[in-house]
Amino acid sequence: MSHMERMPRVRTYLMCPPEHFTVEYAINPWMDTTVPVDAALAVKQWDLLRTTLVDLGHTVHVLDPVAGLPDMVYAANGAFSVDGRVYGARFRYPQRAAEAAAHRDFYAAWNFVAPEHVNEGEGDFAYLPGAYGGVILAGHGFRTEPAAHAEAQEALGRPVVSLRLVDPAFYHLDTALAALDDHNITYYPGAFSQSAQRVLAQLFPDAVLADRADAEAFGLNLVSDGRNVILNTEATAMAHKVRAAGYEPVHVELTELKRGGGSVKCAVAELRHA
Repeated sequence: MSHMERMPRVRTYLMCPPEHFTVEYAINPWMDTTVPVDAALAVKQWDLLRTTLVDLGHTVHVLDPVAGLPDMVYAANGAFSVDGRVYGARFRYPQRAAEAAAHRDFYAAWNFVAPEHVNEGEGDFAYLPGAYGGVILAGHGFRTEPAAHAEAQEALGRPVVSLRLVDPAFYHLDTALAALDDHNITYYPGAFSQSAQRVLAQLFPDAVLADRADAEAFGLNLVSDGRNVILNTEATAMAHKVRAAGYEPVHVELTELKRGGGSVKCAVAELRHA
C-alpha cells in the first residue's frame, strides 16, 4: 500500500504533565529507584510529545497532575473510551489507586461506567473501529483481571478479544501491541501466550510483526493517527518496520519516562467521542 493511501484521522487525546514524576517505588521490571529522574527533562520531553501531536493536527486535553501521584503522567492507564462511553480504571497497585478518581472527574460529562474489576484503562485495552465492525483487544496476565474484559464488553457494547500476556517485561498490552490505524495492528508475538498468538494471527494476518528488541525499546508503545506513527527515539528498527508498511515514523525522545516503564502510548489516552 502506498503512502498516499495511509490517511491520518484527526484524534483527540488526554495527557498529564510529569510535574510530580519520580521513581520512588518499583511496580514493573523497568523501574529502578536507585537512578534519579531528571524532572525538568521529563517535563521538557513530555511537552515535545504534546507539541508533536498538536502540530500533526490533533487536539490534546491536559489533566492536572496531583502531588503524590508520580505515575499520573501515564495518562493512558486512567480509563478507556469508545463511542462516548467510558470504562473507568481500577489500579492493581495501591500507589496508583487515586489516579482513577482524577480521571473519573475529567469524564464527568461522558457516559461513565465505574469498574468492579481491576483494569488499567488503555494500558490493557486497544480499539480498532474499522476491524470487524469495531473490536476491542484486551490484555491480561499482570495488571488487568480477565473478568474486566467481560465487564468492558458490557460497558462499551463492543466485542472484546482476551489476550494473555506471559512476559513480565511486557506487563501491559500497550507495551506489546498497538493499533496502527482503524484496521490493523503491530505486535510482538513473544509477549503473548501461544493461544493468543494464534488468535492475533487469525484476526490480523497483515499485522506488522515486531521482535523482542523492538518491544524492549518500547517501540510498540506508540501512538498512530493512521499515517503518522509517533515513536520514541530508541525504537529505530521499529521505525523502519512501520515505514516499510507505508506509515510515517515520527520520533520523540522520552528517555525519562522510560525510567517508569512507559513511553509514548503510556503518556497518551485517546478520547473517542460518540
